[in-house]
Amino acid sequence: MEKSLEGAYGAYFVTFFWAHFSPEKEFEQAQTFASAAEKAGLKHVIWSTLEDVREFVPLHNDSIPTIREKYKVPHFDAKGEADKFFIQAGVPTTFLYPSFYWENFIYFGSGPKKGADGKLELTLPIGDAKMGGIAAEDIGKSAYGIFKKGKEFIGKKVGLAGDQLSGEEMANDLGEALGQPVRYNKIPASVFRSFGFPGADDLGNMFQFYDDFEEQVNSLRSVSGSRQLNPELKSFPQWLKENAKKIPIE
Repeated sequence: MEKSLEGAYGAYFVTFFWAHFSPEKEFEQAQTFASAAEKAGLKHVIWSTLEDVREFVPLHNDSIPTIREKYKVPHFDAKGEADKFFIQAGVPTTFLYPSFYWENFIYFGSGPKKGADGKLELTLPIGDAKMGGIAAEDIGKSAYGIFKKGKEFIGKKVGLAGDQLSGEEMANDLGEALGQPVRYNKIPASVFRSFGFPGADDLGNMFQFYDDFEEQVNSLRSVSGSRQLNPELKSFPQWLKENAKKIPIE
């Protein structure tokens, strides 16, 4: 890592929890990034982080279940806690907060599925809350927009979203793009956590966090602010126009 940063102006650091399901590994990777950035004397770092949900719901509070005795949303918490490494190292850092990737509807099994009556359902435990979402390609473009701004965003939190939509709104947009009705199947987070696939408890807690703290999460992730960084920012209908055919329908 140190060798790869030699002579660089800045770096955009991202970890990938779903490759190993280990928040501890992400924590260690962030520490490596911060240390290498300090040694390289980088002028600007963008750290792809997320909220440490334990700052909103302490471990002793069971309104969102505790996972592995240490986390509320493992793939959020370790990133949020790791912010301190960049601060302590004195690295000029922008803390970037992405949203739900719409590509999850294609690659991560989150897309509509046929219900018992054969009709498509979008199953999410976000109640009636609006959830921020974004095209994956727009995240990198927005990060580039931050670099182009120079020092303006150093030391600041910057959230990204291409749209903020309720489950009902997403289902309607999906139905329009797929050419058949999609209904929103609103379920409790507890039911989602019980689905049993790897990471179901983590994701169930994440969706509950989006629901319970809708205002705080969305106020950070401004669509208009994201568009200022990336004029090519896609709305959900725009993304669907290009990608709906890739969404597997089961």
